[in-house]
Amino acid sequence: MSQLTLTKIRFRDGLWEGRIADAGQSENAPVVEVRHLDRPVSNVTLVESDTPREWSLTIPIPTEAIADGVQSFVIYDLTGDAKLGDFTLVCGELTGDELRVEVELLRAELDMLKRAFRRHCVDTQ
Repeated sequence: MSQLTLTKIRFRDGLWEGRIADAGQSENAPVVEVRHLDRPVSNVTLVESDTPREWSLTIPIPTEAIADGVQSFVIYDLTGDAKLGDFTLVCGELTGDELRVEVELLRAELDMLKRAFRRHCVDTQ
């Protein structure tokens, strides 16, 4: 089983950039999916870096995600079916209501658990 870690590099010009490192022995690139409002984000790129078992991750922010409120993005490792990380985009007036961010993240994780449970139910039948 691989042990992937995600590290944020920067967020600039509508691109969130990070680095994924594999502490295990796998040489294969991870399969990554980014979700916003439980829909996959398109044009996500994962490029092998000069360092072995490291990849550069670039996530373009979709224009529909640039809106008032808190927008949560969750990054998943599909191979290990695990959450690698998340980030939020806050637009409009800040109300100091950090609870909304937490609820969005919980909702995204609950959606991941629902998909995994449904997949498990189909596989065991």
